[in-house]
Amino acid sequence: MGETQVKTAHPKGLWVLFGTEMWERFNFYGMRALLTLFLVNSLLMKEEEASLIYGGFLGLCYLTPMLGGFIADRYLGNRNCILLGGLLMAIGQLLLFTSGSVFEGNISFAKTIMYCGLGAIVFGNGFFKPNISSMVGSLYPKQEKTKLDTAFTIFYMGINIGAFLGQSICPLLGDVRDSGGIRDIHAFRWGFLAAAVAMLLGTILFYFLKNKYVVSPEGRPLGGLPSKNVAEDFEEGEAQKANFSSKALALAGVAFLALGAIIHYVFGQNLIYTLIYSSGLSLAGLIISDKSLTKVERDRIFVIYIVSFFIIFFWAAFEQAGSSLTFIADNQTDRHFFGWEMPPSMVQIFNGLFVVALAVPFSMLWDYLRARDKEPISPVKLAAGLVIITISFFMIANQVSELGTSGLLLVKWLILLYFLNTCAELCLSPIGLSLVGKLSPKRFASLLYGVFFLSNASGYALGGTLGSILPATGDKFAKAKDLGIDLQAVLDKKITLTAEQLSLLEHNQISAQNPIFAGFEIHNLYEFFMVFVVLTGIAAIVLFALTPLLKKMMHGVR
Repeated sequence: MGETQVKTAHPKGLWVLFGTEMWERFNFYGMRALLTLFLVNSLLMKEEEASLIYGGFLGLCYLTPMLGGFIADRYLGNRNCILLGGLLMAIGQLLLFTSGSVFEGNISFAKTIMYCGLGAIVFGNGFFKPNISSMVGSLYPKQEKTKLDTAFTIFYMGINIGAFLGQSICPLLGDVRDSGGIRDIHAFRWGFLAAAVAMLLGTILFYFLKNKYVVSPEGRPLGGLPSKNVAEDFEEGEAQKANFSSKALALAGVAFLALGAIIHYVFGQNLIYTLIYSSGLSLAGLIISDKSLTKVERDRIFVIYIVSFFIIFFWAAFEQAGSSLTFIADNQTDRHFFGWEMPPSMVQIFNGLFVVALAVPFSMLWDYLRARDKEPISPVKLAAGLVIITISFFMIANQVSELGTSGLLLVKWLILLYFLNTCAELCLSPIGLSLVGKLSPKRFASLLYGVFFLSNASGYALGGTLGSILPATGDKFAKAKDLGIDLQAVLDKKITLTAEQLSLLEHNQISAQNPIFAGFEIHNLYEFFMVFVVLTGIAAIVLFALTPLLKKMMHGVR
């Protein structure tokens, strides 16, 4: 009996990685819930600037894992990179804590520290993210690879439990108002401190348990220095690495610079967004230029590219959670939830809660359909995810259309929005990840995951740009009225302000004109949300239309 027991249980190393990842997600999501509110309330930025920083920061967090994966594979090994990444992220959070402690005396110094803190988190995340996931797979012997789906489901739960803890504890400490509803702008730092402590806990846990539990089925430590790898670490015939000629690499470098120039000067994107978009496109071009690819392999890679392109629109809408939807929750929402007033940064917690509740039912649904031979192919699931998110934004657009400038949105509508967004995410995020795994030739797997993550990064960057076109919410009209200015009349260009009144609005972080998107003026929240309905709706229709072609190009992969 003892013998079979060993075979069926998951290796203890899975729980060590689960715990490390859980504390890391606590740190990341807890900080993310507070970031935009901290930038606006303590560092006195405009909401549009905060949205752009938020989008750029999230995008970079998906760009650096390529660098982290490369350094781990070539030089440091997985475990050293996890420790380095964990420490860097904890330092980043402590810098945010410092920024939240000194902003009153010197706001420009506090901003500099805040940027350094975000930079440390971006690089820390780059070392941490790719290395921990790749170690999960190595814990299992070859004959037990079928357990990997369950292992990753358990791991995904760890991510969401950590996110849930972070999104509840950090807002309770950091997003605080007194009985009169006045926000304590000094409290944000305690949320950042909690995130730093969580990250240190995870790193220490990993440091002390790694040698005992994070081992291969034969008991050798995993993720050591690459120079110490032995033949058993590779599968048969796997050694053939992707070989790029120096000509291909030079061309990719030129393409990167040329695309960067176009995106920056023609489309007016800031440098961080330019970096994200141009590196994604040039990496995609580099992979496809490899001479060793067969026609089938090349077709399948193109399917990954097409799917990645559509996923950009999904994330751009989905990631409004941390920017525009948090501002709306803060400024124009009645947040009473069963008699308790919830902090605005906590409303996004419902996404993590719904993921934990729905992940298993969704995988059971696919199993049920597969057993009856009715399971849709992956691109159809992705298109369905886009349709669901379109419906959710259409619903919220209709809710806000009747609010005017002073009405409050009931929090239940935001909760319903997050419920639908989570259903969409479950049709799309795990499916997209497994599709890349199924379609990519072995020698390009990590690079193609890189392209897939770059499409996430591009989606976050686009989300930052779209979040920055949020028109004035109710609080702005009320504040302008207190200053003796009729903001609606100003936005309608019915009255012209004096220079003095303009600087008064500017000082109070209120914009004197409506935002412009693609040549259209966004007058109100209804029009703002309809931008997402149109973008994701068109993406869904086009992806559905392409499905027969994609099916052919996938050459039998579902």
